[in-house]
Amino acid sequence: MKRIIICLVVFGFTTHFGFAQSKINRAENSLKKEHTSYGNTANDNRSDGDNSDNFFVQALTEVFVQGFLYVTYYSFIGGPNEFSNSKISKYPYYNSDKGNFNYDFDENVSRFRADLSSRYIFENNTLNGMHLTGDLRFLKRIGFEADYTQLWEKSPNFGSDALAIYSFVAKYHRIPSQKFDLWWGLGTTYVAGSINEFGFTYGLGAELFFARPLSVEANFNQTFINTETVNKLNFLLNYHKGRYKILGGYEHLKIGTQDFSMIICGLGLSL
Repeated sequence: MKRIIICLVVFGFTTHFGFAQSKINRAENSLKKEHTSYGNTANDNRSDGDNSDNFFVQALTEVFVQGFLYVTYYSFIGGPNEFSNSKISKYPYYNSDKGNFNYDFDENVSRFRADLSSRYIFENNTLNGMHLTGDLRFLKRIGFEADYTQLWEKSPNFGSDALAIYSFVAKYHRIPSQKFDLWWGLGTTYVAGSINEFGFTYGLGAELFFARPLSVEANFNQTFINTETVNKLNFLLNYHKGRYKILGGYEHLKIGTQDFSMIICGLGLSL
């Protein structure tokens, strides 16, 4: 009986120790280099024949990818005369029913615009965070976005934890129309905390100006860190009032193996 009690105590202690981590801490651990799957060990025993086959497959894949990129060049970049009249609006719905871009060269347009936003995000009483975002527009279709994401978690079971993520993306506005804006971008993301690593990032986004003063927006970013990814997906409803906007919506974060479902509310300003 005594042995059974000792075993139960040891089991309970080890179980508590194994799970006594915050959600943020589990996310960080899953992004580390040491986090590898056991299935990878089989790859270490490949024969020379397998390596030769792999080389052939990789070469064939590279040819296919290059051909695919060549064929779809205009899908990503567009023709020389496509949307040639698009100009950057001073801000959405400025003296018109038009959004981020305007086809008329008048007082509604600008050569440069900076959109700043602050967003509060929260999942529950113990986990919340914020986004600080700066989005620059210039040269008609070109943009640059810098985003600072901070997460906080405080629980009576395992104390406090925090994680900061910094993203930098160069953007190309593929469809800069007066009612619809579609972009794609490439860049990098730095994950702080116990990770302290950069990763390659790509992003996609769109905004539809369907009825003044409202617009709907969706954005997706994915970053590769070691063997895992950091994904950001959000859906927003924007209410525009002059240079300002009020926004709300939903954001899904996937950091390594951990998923975060967040509610968004915030403010934006166009300069």
